[in-house]
Amino acid sequence: MAKGFTINGTVYDARNPLIIAELGTGHGADGDKARELIDAAAGAGADCVKVQMVYADEILHPNTGEVLLPGGRIRLYDTFKRLEVDTRFYDDMKTYTEKRGLLFLCTPFGPKSAAELAALKPAVLKIASPELNYTSLLRQVASYKLPVLLSSGVSMLADIETALEFFAAVDVCLLHCVTAYPAPERDYNLRLLGTLGAVFGVAVGVSDHSLDSTLVPALAVATGAAAIEKHFCLSRDDPGLDDPIALPPTEFKRMSAAVRRAAGMEAIAVIEELSRERGRELVETVLGDGVKRLAPSEQANYERTNRSLHALRDIAEGEVIRADMVGVLRTEKVLRPGLPPSWEDRITGRRARSFIPAGEGIRLEDI
Repeated sequence: MAKGFTINGTVYDARNPLIIAELGTGHGADGDKARELIDAAAGAGADCVKVQMVYADEILHPNTGEVLLPGGRIRLYDTFKRLEVDTRFYDDMKTYTEKRGLLFLCTPFGPKSAAELAALKPAVLKIASPELNYTSLLRQVASYKLPVLLSSGVSMLADIETALEFFAAVDVCLLHCVTAYPAPERDYNLRLLGTLGAVFGVAVGVSDHSLDSTLVPALAVATGAAAIEKHFCLSRDDPGLDDPIALPPTEFKRMSAAVRRAAGMEAIAVIEELSRERGRELVETVLGDGVKRLAPSEQANYERTNRSLHALRDIAEGEVIRADMVGVLRTEKVLRPGLPPSWEDRITGRRARSFIPAGEGIRLEDI
């Protein structure tokens, strides 16, 4: 049996997997919509609802411009600004979620949101895949001594190892993820869960961005998943950023039932049943070989969707770089990447060798 993951005294493992409904920002900063989503998630079999505490300036630069998302191209910075709400909004969500008997889970994206989230005293925290290399954020979140779910999309083994070093003193569930929207089921390589669990000695799970409601989740349980995360919406026609790839309540309920059923079966029985229903070739492709590599659908995103050091304003040639000129931001595959976040303190006090435009990554050759 794969290692378990404990939250509030409850152990989650492949026999009792944590089912997470990822609401993201689908509430649209509307409290009534948030409560409607929570009610629907509870009715669809979720154990936990997850949201994102968004402050635009913690995530990307205004010069990022338009970003391609599942619903089309939008000015993501402007959208994030409209989604910024007072911390009381999340406090109310947490209270209502727990009233419904579910766990409240939230993702911070920078020091401000992490501190505000910690002040709400959640039972568990989540780090999203693009922040896997955000070293100062990992250090801050680890200091809260809370259980952590850590997504590992668009990463290599060395990236995961570095991130996990920050959480040696806390309970961690490492979520295998394919960072593509939607992600092809055939890219999941679910035997990797056993590899990750053995290599790192932590609980493992899956953050599933595929459109199929049951195939990846059920096979993930058969390969040792202690947690299954899936985007959730009221309707795929809703305007949430991730709603076009999310599961509406009926499909999420089907997923929950499939996960619970798989959790009560032997792994080989799950695989054999799905092979009969869906075809052995498909099932074997989804299971993969267990070797950690970038999935085909995310290869082009490596070092393009995670964090790097960016100029917050124009930096003139010869100007001394101060801490307030530098942000740890996502490129969103639009801006050029800069040095990794671990260089954050090392570039302060250095002079710019050439002009660095606002928003662009600060490279080694720029200092």
